[in-house]
Amino acid sequence: MTIEVLMVGTAQARLCPPYEGNDRETFVMSDATKEVLYTVADHIATITLNAPERMNTISGPMLNDLARLLTEANEDKNVRVVILTGKGRAFCAGLDLRKERDGNGLSAASSPTTINLRNTPPTVLQAMDKPTICAVNGGAAGYGMDTALGCDIRIMAESAKLAAAFVKRGVVPESGGTWLLPRMLGWAKASELIFTGRTLSARECLDWGLANEVVPDADLMSRATAIACEIAANAPLAVQASKRMMRMGLNENFSDHVHHVYLQLLPLFKTQDMAEGMKAFMEKREPKFEGR
Repeated sequence: MTIEVLMVGTAQARLCPPYEGNDRETFVMSDATKEVLYTVADHIATITLNAPERMNTISGPMLNDLARLLTEANEDKNVRVVILTGKGRAFCAGLDLRKERDGNGLSAASSPTTINLRNTPPTVLQAMDKPTICAVNGGAAGYGMDTALGCDIRIMAESAKLAAAFVKRGVVPESGGTWLLPRMLGWAKASELIFTGRTLSARECLDWGLANEVVPDADLMSRATAIACEIAANAPLAVQASKRMMRMGLNENFSDHVHHVYLQLLPLFKTQDMAEGMKAFMEKREPKFEGR
């Protein structure tokens, strides 16, 4: 994978308000197999699925690149938020089984013993401490739907759809849908969606609680970026600790949870960001966080 780092001066337009001590913006561009694009600007990593000619179906190399870039974004201290989107008229139409012919696809006969499920994008998304936003630019079907659902926030274009077509293909939601949907929708609505294999429009996703917002197609990335900027302006260590605690709280009782939250709070008391947050509050100004 080729990585190019381009430094752009402050005269260039910014996606977010400038941060003190960060007078130059870093843009990182990765061509990978050119099927997954990666940029970083204003503490926001944007990962774009770039195979529009096949509706961004996930090939074998693409699967590896996406997982690697998600991990890279999570480990990069300059990144505070990740936006995941697709190029063209689809976000991701699922796994690319057709490319099996040239050795780059995923075999329909693959079994769990031949795929390392712990390193696939949906699993990486669940392990990430950085907040993730899926800008759903079009259809998200099967694996694409599960990947979108694995993000913390979903902003959907008006033309976008989520298709739970697994049972129509003789399979189950293999990438986390059976874990995510009951937690997001409750048992009855998750059962309805999974058992029928229904396709939901963006507006239906909003009504069901699967989308945070639905916006005109032309406004999708600007709106996703605006939310990312709002998150990136906050203390990153506190945001990441909050996400860890929310995730942990899904599987523990209240008394254990508040104890674990307290253990997360103790190291935050010692950070420069907490001191800055308190000082900014007293001085009635916006804080300038550095992630330490």
